[in-house]
Amino acid sequence: MSNVAEAHRGAGTARPVPEPAALDDKQAGHLRRIVDLSERLPDDWSGMLGRSTMQEDFGALRFQLAYMAYALALTHLHRLPAAPALFRKPFDSLIQKILSIDVWMYWHYVSTGNVRLNKGELPARWDPVAEDNIMYSAYVQSMALMYHYLFDDPKYAGKGALSFKLQPLFWGSGDRIFAYDEKSLSQHLYWMMVEKGYLGIACEPNCVFQICNQPAILGFRLHDLVYGGDLAGEVTEGYRKAWAEFGIRSPDGHFNILALEREHALVQRPPAPWADFWLGALMHAWDPEGVEAAYRGQMDHWKREGPDGTLWIQPYVPSSNAEARSGNALDFGWAAVCASEVGDTDTLERLLAYADRFLTPTWEDGAYYYRRRDEPMLDGRPAAMDPHTGNCLLGYARLNVPGGLRKLYAGPLGADWFSRPAIVDISGRPDIRAARHDPDTDELRVVLRPGRGGREQVGLAVSNVWGKGRSWRLAADGETVARGDGDGVTDAGGRISVQREASNLAISLPLDGEVELRLAMQP
Repeated sequence: MSNVAEAHRGAGTARPVPEPAALDDKQAGHLRRIVDLSERLPDDWSGMLGRSTMQEDFGALRFQLAYMAYALALTHLHRLPAAPALFRKPFDSLIQKILSIDVWMYWHYVSTGNVRLNKGELPARWDPVAEDNIMYSAYVQSMALMYHYLFDDPKYAGKGALSFKLQPLFWGSGDRIFAYDEKSLSQHLYWMMVEKGYLGIACEPNCVFQICNQPAILGFRLHDLVYGGDLAGEVTEGYRKAWAEFGIRSPDGHFNILALEREHALVQRPPAPWADFWLGALMHAWDPEGVEAAYRGQMDHWKREGPDGTLWIQPYVPSSNAEARSGNALDFGWAAVCASEVGDTDTLERLLAYADRFLTPTWEDGAYYYRRRDEPMLDGRPAAMDPHTGNCLLGYARLNVPGGLRKLYAGPLGADWFSRPAIVDISGRPDIRAARHDPDTDELRVVLRPGRGGREQVGLAVSNVWGKGRSWRLAADGETVARGDGDGVTDAGGRISVQREASNLAISLPLDGEVELRLAMQP
């Protein structure tokens, strides 16, 4: 048994999560968009590029890749827990993509500093996780550990499994490879956090953003869930004490954005909706009471009434013309994510209604997203859409459940999570709308619809059926199609093929409309 499975077995049963309804069309469309982007060839960023800011801005590739992975994790955990095969490969692909030098090469230049908040030019650095740059390293850390935790797969625990490779053709002194793994990277970030007095690790030199340290805290918690210990508890306790000097929130209820490391001083900046809602959405994982106490006042400050009951968010007004030219919807997107996390369903629905009406909603071969548009305002209301918000944040918000990140953080998955019947392999491209095992009735329920290709033959491999010494029954749309016992199939026939293949139950069926499958273990 793996460390993860053993930890879950010893930890008891997770708190019950109310069963959400099957995915609706837009939720399934958002999921399809994320999977589609994960399947792009290496370094093909089509559909993910905004106006060029050299990967320095808050909509850069690293943020899109990370929050698409987080959205996959929350959708799997809360909505389709019995379909790991649907999520495992795209999640792994997103990790591979975030390791691309296209994603982190910006650091060589950003590491030199010499701007207003970190005067004094520094030597350029290549290793993207060795020092500072928590706005990248924490996402690699948390994604790798999240993958291990959710899929019980130690792929990124092996030596050098997380390697950052610089392999130029015509310059430099040859290849450079910076080799880490999920455990060594997490330990490295932990000791940097300790050395900084728990205030946090800087993004660009000297600038400690509250927001960018939240994924590292999530990563420490996932490290605890996989390997044991309480790094997250230690870090959050130290973080509270370190920020008590400045205040996590300002007296007016908005979140303070950043502090300077060398000067040990808070940077006084006007509040911004993206800062309130991004930090709130992430910090809710470990401080739900504090976030919820601030959320209503923040939302009342930033929200604006739109037509027919919709809502929009007052955009942040940047201090530079360069920022002003970059049309984005990050204020709006993070407001939706935060509303989903704190359980403000009414606000979330009204924001999504605005997006579905005014922010370039697009269906493309079964995928649903919001197409890029650079114009900041139309008819006096926000109109811009950026790839990070359109591909990821609004899908994340629509797929999340109230307290979704909080429940992931709280863990553990439960003693029987990896021993329940689940779909561990899929052939074809079906649209999976529901996949959940009910431990009370010991029944697996799966709802399938044809994918973008229309009618096709679909195969499912279901784990954890054999060796239990119990009989079972498989029904399709209420009609029994197969029976079996703890060793094999005893009765099957018709258009649905059911047989034992090694350790799994193999189900093959033609799919030309919605089908509900129920696999019930008999008492």
